[in-house]
Amino acid sequence: MNQKIDWKKYILVFFITLSLFLTAVYLSNFFHRSRAEEIKSIQSKIAIDILSSETQYALLEDLSCKDVSNSMLSQELNSLGDKIDYQESNSSAGNAADLVDLKRYYSLLEIKDYLLMQKVTERCGEKAFFILYFYTDKENCSECVKQGYVLTALREKYPSLRVYSFDYSLDLSAVRALKSIYKIDDRNLPALIINKEVVTGFKSVEDIEEQFPELETLLIVEKTKEELGKK
Repeated sequence: MNQKIDWKKYILVFFITLSLFLTAVYLSNFFHRSRAEEIKSIQSKIAIDILSSETQYALLEDLSCKDVSNSMLSQELNSLGDKIDYQESNSSAGNAADLVDLKRYYSLLEIKDYLLMQKVTERCGEKAFFILYFYTDKENCSECVKQGYVLTALREKYPSLRVYSFDYSLDLSAVRALKSIYKIDDRNLPALIINKEVVTGFKSVEDIEEQFPELETLLIVEKTKEELGKK
């Protein structure tokens, strides 16, 4: 006996399926447009930030010698550094992309500040001491964390010391250029560039002070400035 076909049911299923398909297509297009707009917004923001940074750099080239240690770029670096430390200590999949963006912007500012302070200290006849520090995550560099603590201790002991840290794995052309110039290899991390001399492997405070005795001149300069400031 032939069963009667329930066309209404098939038509209803067809329209439900069509509705789901159209909804999926709409949502896909909506999120695609939203993502495209978000990317465009980010690109615009980065372009403005870079232009702002370039303008700051040009202005600060005429920095007064008495303000050598307190450039606006240095202040911005301190603020960004705190944000990166917080993001790294509270890392999650949700903020991984934000952390990379922060590191990229931070690294660019560091390089600009490094170039700026080299020029300004040379113009002002100041004694300068720069350390560029290359590190990677603790899974691939067990001594990088310890090296970071050593550099923090050095900065506390020598306030005029300028330390710039760079994530070796960061995909940024400016960082790649630094690695190429100084021939930094990921097999020899942590790596330090101390006043343009490359030092690889973990180094303690004592190791660095012994290899670079000129660090002591920073303390003499600081004490001289303090004495002159009191007069």
